[in-house]
Amino acid sequence: MRVMVLFDLPTITEKNRAEYRKFHKFLIQEGFIMMQESVYTKLALNGTVAELIRKKVRKNKPPEGLIEMLIITEKQFSGIEYISGEEQNCVIDGEERLIVI
Repeated sequence: MRVMVLFDLPTITEKNRAEYRKFHKFLIQEGFIMMQESVYTKLALNGTVAELIRKKVRKNKPPEGLIEMLIITEKQFSGIEYISGEEQNCVIDGEERLIVI
């Protein structure tokens, strides 16, 4: 599963810009990967984890602006069609787990 966060935040005042930076930093620290400007995704192992991620985003939302969240399956995510531009291959993003013994 993937949690997608799409946002449009105001950056008119210095306070708006500070809130934008704070929210952006939160997403990065939580492990979200940028798909494009203002669209971030994070892998979730199951529905329970996805709901916990959603609660964290709600808790850290800025007071102004539009933030939307969507949970999609990996099958739906893999069906993304690139109409213009290219897929980003420089980001390691997968659900494989590495165990070192």
